[in-house]
Amino acid sequence: MTSELPEMRASDSERERVAERLRDAVAEGRLDMDEFEQRLDAAYTARTHGDLEPLVRDLPVTGSTAATTRSGGWAQRVGGPATSRGGFAFWGGFGRKGTWTVGRRFTAFTLMGGGEVDLREARFEDRVTEIRCFVLMGGIHVVVPPELNVEVRGIGLMGGFGEQSDGESDPDPSAPRVIISGFALMGGVGVERKRSKAEKLRLKAERAKLEKDGRDGRDERKELG
Repeated sequence: MTSELPEMRASDSERERVAERLRDAVAEGRLDMDEFEQRLDAAYTARTHGDLEPLVRDLPVTGSTAATTRSGGWAQRVGGPATSRGGFAFWGGFGRKGTWTVGRRFTAFTLMGGGEVDLREARFEDRVTEIRCFVLMGGIHVVVPPELNVEVRGIGLMGGFGEQSDGESDPDPSAPRVIISGFALMGGVGVERKRSKAEKLRLKAERAKLEKDGRDGRDERKELG
């Protein structure tokens, strides 16, 4: 936020825009919770543009992947060339995590080894993605965000192939569809729905805001009473 008139009075919508940038920043790890709470309090009590500007001067304007997903922006995470179409591990391991683009068909194979496929911050080459997992005396761990549409079709023999449910599942109709298929022999393929650290921080920040709003509302009612 920039202004040629720092003494100009700030509006409620301007305060909220700054607060949203602060929530994105803590979700991305740019601010710790103590600094976030201090800046957030300052944002909601700011009187002028000059009070608001220092709070976001060192922060980027663009939001995080989590913020894009939260605003219904799944379409922005679909398209573009794949950065990986498979993973292989033999007496070792492989990992695909962070910001990467998964191919419309991704094949993972482990032999006496392990692999991790993390889709929480991934982009998708296509709206429908098939992840084929083949395990022999090893394991593959697939981590997906709660909002993703996931279908598990694999088979386990003297092992396991399935999805772990901990109440996090909340599929979004606009999200891509991921089909997880394959075969596990004397090993396992596990699909876990789990929020990323950044998303957990964002939710914590939002809860802090709601609690603050609630306290302010109660204080205001006491004063009026």
